[in-house]
Amino acid sequence: MSFRGLSRPNATSGMGVADQSKTTYLELQRKKTHRYVVFKIDESKKEVVVEKTGNPAESYDDFLASLPENDCRYAVYDFDFVTSENCQKSKIFFFAWSPSTSRIRAKVLYSTSKDQFRKELQGIHYEIQATDPTEVDLEVLRERAN
Repeated sequence: MSFRGLSRPNATSGMGVADQSKTTYLELQRKKTHRYVVFKIDESKKEVVVEKTGNPAESYDDFLASLPENDCRYAVYDFDFVTSENCQKSKIFFFAWSPSTSRIRAKVLYSTSKDQFRKELQGIHYEIQATDPTEVDLEVLRERAN
C-alpha cells in the first residue's frame, strides 16, 4: 500500500485504485449486496473511484441508465440467469464503456488504465468493451454467459 491507502498507480496512466472501489466490488462478488457498480476516474485524485451502486433488486435497464451518454466509465454487473439445464447461475461482467461521443482525452485515459484496474478485480467472468448501447444489449450478456 502506498500513501492514502491507494494501490500502486498504473505506470502507463498514473491511475491508482481507491480501496473503496475494491471493497465495493468484493461486496458485489461475495456478499451480493450490489447488482452493479459504476466506476469513474477521478482525475484530481488520479484514482478509480465508485460513482454509483445498484441494489440487488435493480434491473439491467437501471444499470444501463446509470452509464453516461457522453462520458467513459468502467462497470461491473452481476448477471443472474437460468441455463438450458434449468440451473440458476451468476456471472460477473466487466464493462469498459467508451461512447463514441465522449472526449478523446477521456477515451485515452480509460483505455490506458483499463488493464491495471481490471487486474484489481479478481473473479470477472467476461469483459465487454462498448461504444454504443447496442453493444451492451441484454442479449449480448445472455449469449456470452451460456
